[in-house]
Amino acid sequence: MDLAGIEIFVEALKTGSLAKAAKRLGLTAMAATRGLAALEKELGVRLVHRTTRSLSSTAEGDLFLPHARAILEARNNGLEAIRPRGTGVSGLLRITASAAFGRKVVAPMVPAFMDSNPDLQVDLMFTDEQVDIVSRGIDIAIRIAKLRDNRLVARKLADNPRRLCASPAYIARNGAPTKLTELEQHACLVASGTSHWAFQKGSRSVQHKVSGRLTANSIEALHASCVAGQGIANLSSWDVDEELRAGRLTELVLADAVPEALAIWAVFPSSRQIPAKSRAFVAALRTTIDERLVALVDVDSER
Repeated sequence: MDLAGIEIFVEALKTGSLAKAAKRLGLTAMAATRGLAALEKELGVRLVHRTTRSLSSTAEGDLFLPHARAILEARNNGLEAIRPRGTGVSGLLRITASAAFGRKVVAPMVPAFMDSNPDLQVDLMFTDEQVDIVSRGIDIAIRIAKLRDNRLVARKLADNPRRLCASPAYIARNGAPTKLTELEQHACLVASGTSHWAFQKGSRSVQHKVSGRLTANSIEALHASCVAGQGIANLSSWDVDEELRAGRLTELVLADAVPEALAIWAVFPSSRQIPAKSRAFVAALRTTIDERLVALVDVDSER
C-alpha cells in the first residue's frame, strides 16, 4: 500500500481540501489528486466526497481513517527509532487539554519545547469536552479526572490538589463557611451536571451535595464568576495560585474536611510503543508542573 496516498488522504481530511493538503505535503495539486485516486483504486472504495468547494469523508473513509493514521504513526515511530540520538523529535504532535489547563500550563511551555525540537509540528486542542482521542488522531490528552476508559494508556504526572475559594467581596457579604455542612448555606459555583463535591474527612472520602444559582460547563467561567464574587468554587491549585497570591481570591479552610485531590494524567491512544515525540513532550510538561508545584509551596509559606 502506497504510504504517500495514505498521507494525502489523512492530510486532505484534516485541511478539508486537496489543494491545501498538496501544499502542506510539498506536492502539486495534480499529484495529490492522482495519489488519492490511486489509493481509492487499490482499496476498491471511494474514501472522500469531492466538490469544487469542499471535501468530506465517505462512510468507508471514516472507517479507514483511524487505520490510516495508525499506519503513518507506525512509519514515524520506525523513523524515530533509527534517528541519531540528540537530534530532537519530528513529525506532527496533536495534544488536547482542558481550556483552563491548556491556556495556563500547556500553552506557555510549548514555545520553548518547539524551540528545542525545530523539526516538530504541534497541534493544540483546548476544550472542556472530553474528546475521543483515538478517532480524532490525538497523540496525548492531558486529563484531570478519575479515568474511566481502561482501553487507554495513562501515566500520572502529578497530584492535583484543589482549593475552596471565594472572593473577598463574597466573604464580606456572606461570611465564610468553617465546616462542611455550612456549605449548604452558600452559593456554590458548580460544573454543569454536577450535584456533589468530593471531600476527604479523615481517612474517608465523602460526597457532599452542593448547589447554587450559577452552573457552567467551563472551568474558566466558574473561575471568573468566583473572582467576580458570585460564590464559592472548588478549583485546582494551579488554576488559582495567581489569584491567591494577588489577594483576588481567598482560600476557605474547613475544620472537618478538605477537597479531595484528583490527579493530572497524560493519556495515550494505544498500548503500543509511545512515540519519542510524545515522551519528549510529557517529560517537558512534567518539569513545568514540578516548577509550578514549587511555586505553590512558596505561596503557602507566604500566607
